[in-house]
Amino acid sequence: MSSVAEQHFSRELLSWYRANKRTLPWRANRDPYRIWVSEIMLQQTRVDTVIPYYERFMDRFPTIRALAEAPEPEVLKCWEGLGYYSRARNLQAGARMVMELYGGEVPDDKTSVAGLKGVGPYTSGAIMSIAFNRPEPAVDGNVMRVLSRYFCLEEDIAKPKTRIGIEKLAVSLIPEGAAGDFNQGLMELGALVCTPKSPSCLLCPVMEHCAGRIAGKEHELPIKTKAKPPRPEHRVAAIISGSGANTGKVLVRQRPETGLLAQMWELPHLLLSKEQTYLLAIDGAAASEQAAAGELLTKAVEAETGLLIRPRKWFMDAEHVFSHIHWTMRFYLADLGAEDYSLAAESAAAYEAVGEASSEAVQQPYRWIGPEDMETLAFPNLFLRILREYWD
Repeated sequence: MSSVAEQHFSRELLSWYRANKRTLPWRANRDPYRIWVSEIMLQQTRVDTVIPYYERFMDRFPTIRALAEAPEPEVLKCWEGLGYYSRARNLQAGARMVMELYGGEVPDDKTSVAGLKGVGPYTSGAIMSIAFNRPEPAVDGNVMRVLSRYFCLEEDIAKPKTRIGIEKLAVSLIPEGAAGDFNQGLMELGALVCTPKSPSCLLCPVMEHCAGRIAGKEHELPIKTKAKPPRPEHRVAAIISGSGANTGKVLVRQRPETGLLAQMWELPHLLLSKEQTYLLAIDGAAASEQAAAGELLTKAVEAETGLLIRPRKWFMDAEHVFSHIHWTMRFYLADLGAEDYSLAAESAAAYEAVGEASSEAVQQPYRWIGPEDMETLAFPNLFLRILREYWD
């Protein structure tokens, strides 16, 4: 690739971005905190999805101090629906580091920024270039795709060596004094024009010298080995309705302090063994007459809470895909039963012991909640969706 093509790319991309950039809330100024929050939210999440979450988050935590001093459950609740909740925890941990180490100001220093919790090479590059206009690369999937196509790079972008090479290339392309706009232009081009499956080459400001397009490989590039598919897990869950003082409420539990979805709230459920997954192979409606799944739920909940529940009927099936796990889950409606229950959650060992209970009173990590509690407790997307469906 000639220097002419490189100069053309840098000049035309920068001109295109400045003339066509989207109006986005985190572009209102160059406040490094606002940029930091936006870049964390935008990881693995679409811009249109992020905007309302970003605005609500910044309204609630307008400064690094506000985020650092907030209770973690409040931060998680404000993040609810975005997924990948470790991002929120790391962001708050990073804010606390800034308060402790840098007096509440994000430092204009790459090494210091890169040392903050949850800040990797891409995020540190984005903060340094956009907030401080430093000539640092900010290489994400969009950038690797654009540069792979323009320079017809046929190395596997899933390999660290390839990313390092693209980072060096990106740095060499940054026009002097325009790092922030150039990096945002690269991201913008990848998001709007040089898209993964249907690149709009005729609308691209740098199509003239695009080696991938000239070679007819714009649909083949970038080359990336397929990631390992998420591990399948099958679960059965109970929506347990209360009675007496808890009429209109359902039983939920809080996940452990560490691990997947740490400290978030969920419906009681049980991870099925490989030998038990056949239970979910039966049609959900037909499974309402199936005693085996109900018995498993009944025994698990009784062991953890001391409450005897009575699964009554199938409610719905749902799925949720994490980056490394694929949950398939069946939900049953249940209430507090007697010993004549007919249908009979994840291993109790993962949860804090709750002790014996002879009534509807339960101890942590369990509690009874009504619809109003959804305003303060943070639930993973799957359970949020199911509970809204239940109460609606």
